[in-house]
Amino acid sequence: MSGSESSLSSVAGLYGAHHGWLQHWLTRRLGDACDAADLAQDAFVRLLRRPLRFETVPQARLYLRTMAQGLCVDLWRRRSLEQAWLEALAAQPEAVVPSAEHQVIVLQALQEIDAMLRQLSPRAAQAFVLSMACEMTDREVAEALGVSTRMVRKYVAQAMLHCLRLEAGEALAA
Repeated sequence: MSGSESSLSSVAGLYGAHHGWLQHWLTRRLGDACDAADLAQDAFVRLLRRPLRFETVPQARLYLRTMAQGLCVDLWRRRSLEQAWLEALAAQPEAVVPSAEHQVIVLQALQEIDAMLRQLSPRAAQAFVLSMACEMTDREVAEALGVSTRMVRKYVAQAMLHCLRLEAGEALAA
């Protein structure tokens, strides 16, 4: 193995060899150097948590670019969710707008819910939202999704089980 290949085996070596390239790629992709710097750091923090070994420079860059693309999607999703929340707040009369602290708490909760829903199948997520958030009956959800009411109950049960597992995991981590 050559010297450059052995340096790819450590996160420090990866950082030194690829951080500038990744940050430049992200800056072109995002159009914002600050966001690019944050996401490049996030990519390497993920590698610190789960170190990988790459045999070649192209292999390392492909992995970093793929991870960075996922981080971009997450950033865009968070910003879209935040924008929707801000628009909903702007539509409210000033007397009922929550405090800044409460707004942050709600936004964090929305981001956690979004992350949880993305772990479900699209149908299960949609059934769960329609049933729980929109308070639709099983029959209404079934009609909206074009499935049976039995399938709706199955989707909602899957989502509820997923929520319970997430909650149990957080309780164990605390």
